[in-house]
Amino acid sequence: MTGEDKKPSLRSDPMQIARLIQTEGGEKKLPPIHLWNPEFCGDIDMEIKRNGQWFYMGTPIGRPALVKLFSSVMRREDDDAYYLVTPVEKVRIRVEDAPFLITLVERIERNGSLFLQLTTQTGDVVIAGEEHPIWLEYHEDEPHPCVHIRDRLHALIGRNAYYQLIEWGTARDNADGRQELVVTSAGATFVIGHF
Repeated sequence: MTGEDKKPSLRSDPMQIARLIQTEGGEKKLPPIHLWNPEFCGDIDMEIKRNGQWFYMGTPIGRPALVKLFSSVMRREDDDAYYLVTPVEKVRIRVEDAPFLITLVERIERNGSLFLQLTTQTGDVVIAGEEHPIWLEYHEDEPHPCVHIRDRLHALIGRNAYYQLIEWGTARDNADGRQELVVTSAGATFVIGHF
C-alpha cells in the first residue's frame, strides 16, 4: 500500500473536511466552493434533521463550530441533492427538510426603513429582502415558511421565529379577496400566512 492509499477520505473521516477547509483559510469567510469541482466520492452517513441538528452515523454532532464548518462547504446541485465539497473530494449527505433552520428573527429600524434580520442555527445572518426572500409553502396543510440563505440553499423558519413574524404581520386582502398576513423588510413584502 502506498502512502496515497492510506490517506483518509471524507467518506471514512469527516474530520478531513475540517482540516482541508482550515488549510484553505479557516472560518473567517465562506470558502470559494463555487470554484471547486472535485470528483464525486460517494455518500457519507451524515444527515441534517428538520430541527437543524446534524448527525454523523446516527450520532448528533455536538460541536457547533464543526457543524458551522461543515455547513460552509455545503452546496445543493442540479440534481437537488446536497453535498459537502472540498478542493479534492465531494460527498453526498442527506437533508430531511431544509439545510438550515432560522432560530432567531429581529426587527431593525434604520432611517425610517424596517429590516428583518434572520439568523440560522449555524450563525448565518441574512436580511429578508429581494436577495433573501421569505416564502410560504404548505406541507400536509401545515405552514412551511422558508427564506433563501445563499446560492441554492434555504432555511426553514423555526416555530418560535415564525410566531414572532406572525406577531409583526399585517393583514391585507389578496387578489382573490381572501385575507393574508404579510411582513415587510428592506422594501419588500412577503406573505407569511392566509386566513
